[in-house]
Amino acid sequence: MPTKKEKTPETIIPEEEVVQVAGNGKEDAAKAKVNEPLLHLIVFKLGAEFYGIKIEQVKEVTVTPSITRMPRTPDFVKGVANIRGDIIAIMDLEERFGIRPDTTVQPGDITYTLVIEAKEYSIGVVVKEVPQSLNLSVSKMDKTPSFLQDISLQENFIEGIAKVGDRLIIVLDMYKILSNDEIKQLSN
Repeated sequence: MPTKKEKTPETIIPEEEVVQVAGNGKEDAAKAKVNEPLLHLIVFKLGAEFYGIKIEQVKEVTVTPSITRMPRTPDFVKGVANIRGDIIAIMDLEERFGIRPDTTVQPGDITYTLVIEAKEYSIGVVVKEVPQSLNLSVSKMDKTPSFLQDISLQENFIEGIAKVGDRLIIVLDMYKILSNDEIKQLSN
């Protein structure tokens, strides 16, 4: 049962849409793997929309620890935090993308951090609800519409759009989310 500060997460994926790899028997899992490749995502909400990150880009998910604000960092960088002995920058994607925050989340509510580890940096991404795991067929993900890709080739961090029931999930490539200048600034 959730505590006062925890929100019960909204079910992102209707059960009939999720491809079950485990639990349906080894034969069914083998058929699913042979017939079509699967995409494994960590799904979360930003504002009113759903976003996903491929599981291989997420090192861990943890309750957001205390964040220490750092001077001279971009506004979307909330500061740094100690996560399992590593000091990493914590980023707010709602602020990064200019998304209006969900007004049902109150200050003091528990948030979660997705730890992303790239070659050049590690960064934490704050999400306001418990992220969910999702396996779906690769055919359920469309490429990003070309007019969105052409807007800025430098910022082509949207990998595609997954269709799950009547919902769309914007799939992000977290390795492209920061510009080279931002990576240098966070590394210093």
